[in-house]
Amino acid sequence: MNIDKDWNRRFAGPVLLAAVTAACLSACNSENGIHKEAGAATPSVAVVSEVKKEQPINILIPGGFLLPGLDDVPELKENPIPEFLRNGVEHPIVASLQERLMNLGFMDNDEPTNFFGNVTEAAIKTYQRQNGLAQDGIVGPETLNSIMSPSAKYYAVAKGVQGDDITRIQNRLYELGYLANPGQVSGTFGDETEVAVQKLQEVNGLGVDGKVGRQTINLLYSEEIRPNYLTYGEKSDVVLACQQRLKALGYLITEADGAYGNDTVTAVKQFQSRNDLVVDGYLGPSTRVALNSAEAQPNGMGLGEQGDSVTKIQQLLNKYGYLAKGNITGYYGEATEKAVKEFQNRNGISSDGAVGQMTLNKLTGSGVKSAGTSGGSGSNSGKGGTVKGGSGVSGLLSVARSKLGSPYVWGAKGSSSFDCSGFIYWSLNQVGVRQSYLTSSGWRSVGKYTKISSFGSLQAGDIIVVSGHVGIVAGGGKVIDASSSNGRVVERSLSSWWSNNFICGWRIFG
Repeated sequence: MNIDKDWNRRFAGPVLLAAVTAACLSACNSENGIHKEAGAATPSVAVVSEVKKEQPINILIPGGFLLPGLDDVPELKENPIPEFLRNGVEHPIVASLQERLMNLGFMDNDEPTNFFGNVTEAAIKTYQRQNGLAQDGIVGPETLNSIMSPSAKYYAVAKGVQGDDITRIQNRLYELGYLANPGQVSGTFGDETEVAVQKLQEVNGLGVDGKVGRQTINLLYSEEIRPNYLTYGEKSDVVLACQQRLKALGYLITEADGAYGNDTVTAVKQFQSRNDLVVDGYLGPSTRVALNSAEAQPNGMGLGEQGDSVTKIQQLLNKYGYLAKGNITGYYGEATEKAVKEFQNRNGISSDGAVGQMTLNKLTGSGVKSAGTSGGSGSNSGKGGTVKGGSGVSGLLSVARSKLGSPYVWGAKGSSSFDCSGFIYWSLNQVGVRQSYLTSSGWRSVGKYTKISSFGSLQAGDIIVVSGHVGIVAGGGKVIDASSSNGRVVERSLSSWWSNNFICGWRIFG
C-alpha cells in the first residue's frame, strides 16, 4: 500500500475529529456514571449509542465550526502529527488514542498521557489482531482510522485466538474454578477454554456462546461473579479436609465439621490475606493449592490488625476474663495486645502479645486458665499512628518513590514490576501494613481504614480510588501510581482526571 508522505494533510482532519469524538464520548460516559474496572469493564454499545443520540457530534462541513473544544491539541503547523505513531513517540494525539483504547476495553483504565509506550503498543497489537490488521503495534492511517471510527469493535475473543490477553482470561477462569488446573492456562483459546467460558456464562445467567465479549469480560472482573467452587453453605469431605488444614495452621477457631459456614469463610479470608491471594472467602483452586503446600504461612495477628478474625479472638479473651467487653471492636489495639500477653503468661506461652499458632490453639482448646477477673479496662487504640513495624506516611512515600520508573505489568505485585493494585499492595506491606492484594474494584469497599469521601479532603499517604485505578496521594497535589498509560510507576499531578473519576480515599495513618 502506498502511503502519501503528506499524512498530516490527508488525515489531520479525520484524526482530530476522532479525538473530539473520543473526548465527547468520555465526557458523556463520566456524566452518566459509566466506569471501567482495570482490565475489564467498559460501557455497553447500547449505552454509548444512547449517549451519542442525546449529544450528537457535529460533522465538519465547509463554513462550519472549526474543531470546538480542542484547546489541548496544538496547531498542526507547530506540532504536526507524526506519519506513524509507534513506541517512543510523544504527542497529544496519543492521549486521545489511549482514551479510545480504554473505552473499547483494550487498555486498563488510567489517566491518558501523550507517551506511546510498551503498554500502548501491546494494546494496539491486540486491537490489530482482532480487526485483521498487521500486528506490528504501529499506528498508521488504517489502524488509527479504524480505532477512532464510531463503529470500532469492543474487545472480544473466541476459540483460536492466542496472546497474553488470553493468558489473563484463562488465569481468571482458573481462579474462579472454571478451568480445572494451571496447565490449561496456555495463552491459546482452545476447546477447554471455550467449555469453561460456556460454563461461566451458564452459571451467571449470560447468553451461552463460549466467546469472551463485552458482557463476559465485564462479569469476569466484577464483584458479582458467581464462581464454580466450594463456597458458603456447602458440606463435603473436601470442606472438612480444608478446615482441618486451616485449623492446623491456626486460622479456624471452631471445630472442623465439613460444613462451610461463617467461621470457615472468616478463616479462609484470613488465610488468603496471609498468603498473598485475592481475599474472597472462596476455596478456589489457588487457595486450595496454597493451603496444602509446605510454604503455607500460619496465622498470626498483632497490633494494627482489623477484621472478623480479630473480633473472634477478642471474644475468646473476654470469655476467659482477659479483655473487657467494651474492647471487642474488631481492631487489634494496645488493650488487646496487653490482654494477649496476660493470657500467654498465665497459660505458659512466650509472651509477645501476638496471636500465633500456639496462642490460638490454646485459646480454642481445653484447659484454658482464666484471668480470674472481669478483664482489662484499658482503651483499645484506634486506627491512627504508625503501624507496628512501619514508619507512617513518610515511610510509605519513601518506599513508593523508590520504585519510580519500574515497569507497569498487568497483575504484577512487585518488587520489580507492578500494576496499579499490586503497587499499593507491595508498598503498604513494605511499611508494615498487613494488607492483602485487592483489585481496584476491591479497594472501593475495603472498609478496613478511615474512608475519605471528598476529593478535597485527601492527605499525603491516603490511598485514592478512582474508576478502575488506585494510587498513593503524595501531597502537594501529587500522586504516585503504577500507570498503564505511562507504562511505569510515576509521580504526577492529581489532575482533573482524578477528581472527575474519584470514588473514595482510605486513610491508612492518622
